[in-house]
Amino acid sequence: MSLALSTLLFEWRRYMAAVMALALSGLLVLAMTGVFIGIGKGFTAQIERSGADIMILQPGAKSLISGPSGVPRRFIPLGYNPPEVVEMQPLDGAGGTFQSVNEVDPTRSQADNAKQGAPRLKFVQSSIIDTTPGSVTIPTDYSRELVDALRQPYTVAVDETALTTLGVKLGDKALYNGQTVTVVGVTRGYPNMMQPGVVMSRDTLRMLGQADTGPRVGPLMIKIKDPARAAIVVAQLNTMGNGQWKAWTRQDLADANAGAMFEEGILVIIIGGCVVLGIIIGVAITWQTLRGAIMANIKEFASLRALGVGMGSLRRIVMELSFWVGVVGVAAAIGLTWLLSLFAMSKAVIIALPLPLLIVVGGGLIAIAMLSGFLSMGILKKSQPADLLR
Repeated sequence: MSLALSTLLFEWRRYMAAVMALALSGLLVLAMTGVFIGIGKGFTAQIERSGADIMILQPGAKSLISGPSGVPRRFIPLGYNPPEVVEMQPLDGAGGTFQSVNEVDPTRSQADNAKQGAPRLKFVQSSIIDTTPGSVTIPTDYSRELVDALRQPYTVAVDETALTTLGVKLGDKALYNGQTVTVVGVTRGYPNMMQPGVVMSRDTLRMLGQADTGPRVGPLMIKIKDPARAAIVVAQLNTMGNGQWKAWTRQDLADANAGAMFEEGILVIIIGGCVVLGIIIGVAITWQTLRGAIMANIKEFASLRALGVGMGSLRRIVMELSFWVGVVGVAAAIGLTWLLSLFAMSKAVIIALPLPLLIVVGGGLIAIAMLSGFLSMGILKKSQPADLLR
């Protein structure tokens, strides 16, 4: 074990402030960036987990997040021209009011029910699936039992993070736009921090009077015979469309969705501000902590110089010590952010922590620690062997 690492382990209390400063700086950046990434992932989860190999959007759309992406309904038959296409369905959605009826007395007014503690009326976002086995609109992580349950009329599924918000549980009755529906399923991994979400079949949507029969539909989801040929079929569709639509492979669209969140100016400003603040906090506190620790050990450094250890070696010890402080700070930052993400998930907020983000932030924290160590090395000049005789 190196001298620097031994020093950190033996005198860990002296370096705790530096570790916590790095951890809080990392937590600030990871949590804020992760929330924005999570918003995008929650918005596109149904598509990215669907059986669609190709998506068709309007030509000006750069992703599902930035700008309208629907297309004219008349495009649906045209999408079947390539022989590889086996199914095409529009990605439809709806919205409405939702209220649990467990504690609602129909003879009372809404205000009286609220006074009695009945669940309030909530606005929900409805995702629509076709319950035909293997349909392109069914997310791949939906069980057969869930799809079979949603095939029944007037049934819905609710994400687990929205159960408390909506005041329902599996098997409960609720009012959707004033009509009674039954909660027959609970989904996982589809939280929506903007609005609670429910899932229903296209048939149930039609029974509830919300079937969309207008001239435009949502993005078109396409399943093909051989998913490995998706790029070839996309090129064929774009050639046939002649600028009327834009076809995407599912992976290309997922990549575009991931980047679209960070094209918004306000998000760049917010995240940039968090990064700058994190750097200031990290450098200021870590620098002062390392400087104080070196001052506290100045006699030990003087002893090493008396034994013939050169200044270059002492500087390497300080830089290695700074590196290990950074490593511990990275571990603490990731741990704190993970704990925060668990709490946030219970409140229907996703904090996504993709590996590239962890690598970038982790590397940045280690760089801050190393910079702080470099700024602290000037104090080594006071480690004079003659001071040991005083």
